Order: sequence, then C-alpha cells, then structure tokens
Amino acid sequence: MKTALLILILLCPVRATAQNEPASKPNVEPGLQVVISSLQAGKAPSSDVVVLPNVWLYVPSGTSPTPFLPPGPFTAVWSGFLALDIRSEYTFQAELNGDLKLDINGVTVLQVSGGGGIVAPGKSVRLNKGANILSATFQSPTTGDASLRLHWIPKGALPAPLPLNALTHLVNSADLQKAATLRLGRELFAEHRCIKCHVGAAFESGMIELSMDAPSFEGIGSRRNFDWMARWILDPKSQRNAVHMPRIFHGLKAKEDADATAAYLASLKGESLASNDKIASDAEKEAGKRLFEILHCGACHNAPDGAQADPKRVSLKQVNQKFAPGTLSPFLTNPEAHYTWTRMPNFKLSDDETAQLAAFLQTHGDPPSASPASTDTALLDRGKRLIQTSGCLNCHSLKLENQFTTKPLSELPPAKWQQGCLALVHNESSAAPTFGFSSKDRDALQAFAATDRLSLSRHLPTDFAERQMRNLNCLECHGKFEGFPPLEILGGKLKPEWTKAFIAGEISYKPRPWIESRMPSFAKRADDLARGMSMLHGYAPQTTPEASIDSDRAQVGQKLVSADGGFACVACHSVGKIGATQVFESAGINLAYSGDRLVKKFFVRWLYNPLAVDPTTKMPVYFDELGRSPLADVYDGDGAKQIDALWQYIRLGDKMPPPPGTEAP
Repeated sequence: MKTALLILILLCPVRATAQNEPASKPNVEPGLQVVISSLQAGKAPSSDVVVLPNVWLYVPSGTSPTPFLPPGPFTAVWSGFLALDIRSEYTFQAELNGDLKLDINGVTVLQVSGGGGIVAPGKSVRLNKGANILSATFQSPTTGDASLRLHWIPKGALPAPLPLNALTHLVNSADLQKAATLRLGRELFAEHRCIKCHVGAAFESGMIELSMDAPSFEGIGSRRNFDWMARWILDPKSQRNAVHMPRIFHGLKAKEDADATAAYLASLKGESLASNDKIASDAEKEAGKRLFEILHCGACHNAPDGAQADPKRVSLKQVNQKFAPGTLSPFLTNPEAHYTWTRMPNFKLSDDETAQLAAFLQTHGDPPSASPASTDTALLDRGKRLIQTSGCLNCHSLKLENQFTTKPLSELPPAKWQQGCLALVHNESSAAPTFGFSSKDRDALQAFAATDRLSLSRHLPTDFAERQMRNLNCLECHGKFEGFPPLEILGGKLKPEWTKAFIAGEISYKPRPWIESRMPSFAKRADDLARGMSMLHGYAPQTTPEASIDSDRAQVGQKLVSADGGFACVACHSVGKIGATQVFESAGINLAYSGDRLVKKFFVRWLYNPLAVDPTTKMPVYFDELGRSPLADVYDGDGAKQIDALWQYIRLGDKMPPPPGTEAP
C-alpha cells in the first residue's frame, strides 16, 4: 500500500526525460522507496518497506517508525531517481535530528549529523539531465525525536525541498509488494471492524480505527424506513458495492430473518425528527441542485439527476426509500449525530440550504416503498433475538444484551483465516457473515494474519493520515478545483493546531471567502489527521512555541505591507477589517489569519519565491535569486530581515494596526 503522499503527488507529472534513465523506466511511480529497519539491541533486525514522497521523516521518541516495527532506534534508506530538465549544479542541505548520508549517482554529496537544526550545505555536485540515482541513509538519534527534511540549493538560488514531481522509484520490488499487501490486510481488518467480533487486546493506544462505531440502533425506527432496512440487511452489497457491512443471513430463511430484524429495528422509536414537510418550489429545487455542485458532492456521490452512474460513487437514488419522512434534512444538518465515524462530512448547512438540498435530492430520488413494518409480536421477538445473537451489537449500539460470541483474535491462527468470513466459497449453512472480499483482499488479510498482529497496537498519525486522506476522497477537490490548495503541500504549510480546528469545523471564518465552496468538517478525524499531515512533511505534530513578538520589527512589517514605501500587500490582501484596496483578478487571504495558519518556514519560502511553490499563483515575486529585496532602505534590502518583520507583524492577528495609508471602516 502506498503512503498518503504517494497518492497525493499523482497530481504532479514526472518531469524526467529519456536521457540517462534506466531501462525499467516504464516501471516507476512517484515517490521514493524507503526500507526502514529496527535496530533493537539483542534482537535480529526487522524491516519494513514504504513509499514516501520525499526525503522527509518525523518519528517522536519512544514511538514506532512504522506500524510493523517496534519502537526504538532505526535506520531508513531512501532509494529512487531524481529527474532534471537540464544539467546543472546543486548542493544539498538538511534539517535533522540524527545522522544522514546522501549519495547521488554513487557519489556522497552530503554526510552530516544534526541535533534538530539546519546543517551546513554539502559540496557542489553536477547532476545529469534526466534521471539521477538517489540514495539517502538516515539513522535515528540516541535521544529526542527523529526528524529529517532534505533541501537542495540550485546554483544561484535559495534552498528548497526537492520537487515532488522529480522523484520516482522502481515498483517491481518484491519486498515493496509484500509490504503493501500487509498494509492492505491491516487496513481491511480495521475498516471491516473484525476486532469487534474477534476481540483481542484492548489496544487503547493502538490503531484508532479499531474503535470505529457503526450507526446507532437507538431510535433508528424514527430515522429509517422498514423496507429499505430489510433490503440492506438481506444483502448490503446489492445496495452499495463498497459497503463494509457483511451479509449476515443466508439460506432459505435469509429473507425472513432480514424482514424480522428490520421490523424490530423499525419498532425502536426515538424522538420524532419529522418536520412539517411542504411541497418544495422549483426555485428551491434549483437552488439545491446548485448547492450540490457548489459543495462538490459529486466527489463521492453520483448526481441524482445524472444520466450515468459511476459504481465507485455512492448513489443518491434511494434517499426517499432510506430516510423516514422529514429526517433527511436533520441528517444533512448533522450527519454524525448517530454515527461519529461516518464519512459523510458536515458542511455546516443553514436551515435554508438544508431544505434546498433535501428538495433537490428527494425530487430526483426513487419513490419510497409503501410497505409498512409488521407489528406482530412474534416477529418482533424473532428480530430482537437475531439482533442479540447475530453479532449486530458488536458494531451497533443499543441498550440490549449482546448474546453473540465467537473466537477471540488470539485463538485464530493463520490457518483459520481461510475459513468462515474468509472462506473461498461460502457455505450457505455456515453462520459466518459474508463480506464479499475479492481474491486480492482475501490474500491481504491472510498475509496479515501470518504476522504477529502487533501492528494493531501501534498508532501512527502519519499512517492514519495516509488512509483517511485517501478514504475521504480529499483529492477529488484539493488541487482539482480553483481555490482548493493542492493537498500535497498542506502538511508543510499549515500549523497542525489550526489544521485540526479547521478540519473539525471550529474555525469561524472562511480563509477564502470569495469562493462559494467550503471545507466540510470531519470532527472525529481532525486531531490525528492534522498531526499526521505535519509529520508526513518531516515536521513535529505540534508547533514549537516562538519567542514573544518583536514589536520593533512588527512596526517595520506594518510599513512593508503598505503601499507607502512597502510591497503594497494591501492591494490584494485585507488586513483585519481593512479591505484590499486594488483587487483586479485574484484576492489574497486576510493577513490577520496568516500568523495562526502558516508554518513560518513555509511563509518564508513562499515570500522568497511563490511561483516555486505554486506555479499558478498570482502572487508576485519580490526578491531576487539570492533573497535580496528592491526596498534597499529597509534593512539594507536584506530579504531575510524584511520577511521576519512581516512575520512579526502578521503574528499580531486581529490586533494588527492598520498599514500606513489605510483607514478603518
């Protein structure tokens, strides 16, 4: 399984040319292969293989470098190709805590040790046009967190990370394929909630997804229609191909069991959510259709009025059959109310928006079934017993005794993972559920079974972030639509504390208010997703506190923002309540938000050369290749000092005094 940012950088084309490339060029993919080996004293070395986007790494002290390795000292060896458009000279530099040896085309160009800061550049080396062979070996430090961020310095330019689209690796590695299979098996085990039935160790500090819930049964009869529940219970995959819920009932009585279970669930009434439904106007339906497009709901769903249906996207044709009358709007308002781990995001819809979106979906949905749930006491008792004895309560919550038991994880040797849920051919007389695993999935689960399974007890935010960014379809918006920043840069751009609050829906403002779209919230995932994104870029999962704001430098920054002897940032950027003065084409984010949002190192790199970070940006370049400023009367044109002054100023946030030449409203 590829790591998160390998998937993310598929957005970027590889720039390597044919010259000097290995014969196996067609078998390369973005990112670098990394062999990580445990160095525990007195134990035989053990290794894992991953793909990372760059020579970046962050492993907090006392934690595992990968889920398949124990905590403790380790080495990491990156290998792959660095592609160039032209032949040129470069030097390399690292920010690290640990030891690093970097070889390019078989020549050592950097060999350094660091205690967390930036070390001096290595010797200059001429790199070839096309693919250059890269190898980097890192050894974790004896104390402190292991960290590494590699930079290159083009001739006559400033340090920068290696371009993501220039790094590739060979994909025909047997070790890499084996490791990817194990990761897939581990992920399938967690996503299908196998631990809920085959209980094992508590794993309190382990893989977060082991604690995932499922939709609550409390009051479900007030939220879901009987007929839809009966069909879903009978065969979930016939309703949604990618569903994780298994088929529980088999044999001649399967439909009767499903109907009885659905009837019992339909009898579980809770607080009435039904609103005063009214016939929606054409204007409301049209507004709902536009809202569906603005929110990019098509990233995960097929448009209900569309002619073609992508099997990889969730159909919305069943909304009328699934949701009880008047309950679709409450669901859209708060999707996680009865299912905290739902992948349906919360868009913080207003009442009007909820009504409009519901009107659009219901207008184009299939008509609801008129079949009422049976109230026969014997049938309801049968459904209740099935709920208690079929394993439903292992995942779904309900104040009812769970009478289901099966073998715990410790009593399932690898040979057992070819039976029951993972049997090649399901026996209709078997009580084991049917998940409909593909042969690839079955092989992966069986390969995972052959491990010590201790990876379940190890939670890594980087590992978590990789899965969640992929499973939440983040790439369907980020880097795809105007105004959605590329996902692959965000971990190195945004402070994890702000990212967490933003993903959780706790930020009251829109950073880009001129864009109609909005970022939805995933509150349950926000903390570890934010920390993992930062660590994937080689940064700590929390921002290092800065010294107090330098008021003198902040005053200089105030002038530099202005059009009065400064860079005229106010032409495109608002400053608190002071609006931008001359936005002609592309507005900039309010500078009062920047200090809380941005990693300082990103801010510095962005100001030096914004086009190197985002070639599509409208942000002008103010500094030359050596970082000198045209404003020679401020710090003698020293770009580093000027940028730091700007940083001190924006750190004031909503307390930023207005730039000279502007007036408060």
